[in-house]
Amino acid sequence: MHEFSVLAGKHIVELLDGREREVIDWVEAAYLAHDAGSTVNPDSYFLRFPEKPDARIIALPAFLGGEDDVAGIKWISSFPANTESGLPRASAVLVLNDYRTGYPFALLESAGISAARTAASAALAATALGAGSARTVGIVGAGVIARTIARYLAAAGIGLTDVVCHDLDDASAGALAEHLATRHGGGSRTGSLAEALDCDLVVLATTALSPYIGTEHTLRGGQVVLNVSLRDIEPELLLTAQNFVDDVDHCLKANTSPHLAEQRLGDRSFIDGTLADVLRDRVALDPQRALIFSPFGLGVLDLAVGHRLFQRARQEGRLTEVPGFFGETRRW
Repeated sequence: MHEFSVLAGKHIVELLDGREREVIDWVEAAYLAHDAGSTVNPDSYFLRFPEKPDARIIALPAFLGGEDDVAGIKWISSFPANTESGLPRASAVLVLNDYRTGYPFALLESAGISAARTAASAALAATALGAGSARTVGIVGAGVIARTIARYLAAAGIGLTDVVCHDLDDASAGALAEHLATRHGGGSRTGSLAEALDCDLVVLATTALSPYIGTEHTLRGGQVVLNVSLRDIEPELLLTAQNFVDDVDHCLKANTSPHLAEQRLGDRSFIDGTLADVLRDRVALDPQRALIFSPFGLGVLDLAVGHRLFQRARQEGRLTEVPGFFGETRRW
């Protein structure tokens, strides 16, 4: 039986640094495993608070088969008010369970893992949807997720020489623009929502609870929109584009923009496919329409990244073991 170990956030950061390309590969493999039926990915479960409508804690249980054969659950909180006191919005842990016995064998600090798998998914989608040659990038929402996505876009070969950063908080937008200019060079700057939405590649990474981007904005053919925060785009605008998701059933719930579009239409005919469909060349991209990727976020991605980081940490002696964690190790 596995001993129980803890992998701290400090080590997660160190293990992820410089491995962006590897993480993208891990995430792609997890998407393809999910497409092949080698995963179990139940609905996410939301704990909400009547007096804090913008806050939530989400449980994402999952099983990833194949070479991993690992189960687990991510428990991630999103408290946007944290940013007012300088704290990150999100915090998380990931529990890994042994598939043979069901016993948990590790607890990983997971805010960094969650951000990395989200960013890797976005970068993978951007390249798969043809944004590799994007000359301009617009980022709406200037937080940790946006900063991490930018790092993974660069690792995927997407240039960040002309980036427009927009946020309701001007200071945050300015901080992101300065960070990108320092790290990646080029002409990163702040701008209006309209300027950000006019870019070749658009990243939506906000905490919006309801859509605010409507048909007063026009999406042009070939433009790629990474709808990471899921609730920014009004259904009428979404329906003008070619739409891809990570998992149809998962994404069309909880009043995401695609879910609102389904409610408006009464069916799911506007969904053109999943990211796996694109990766496997089962769907053709329409150059006459904008391409929108809306990922709800699959727990199997957290397992794919977390399990590999756990294995590396064990090899490098970074784990903190907890002797005697299990009260009984024999039935009799």
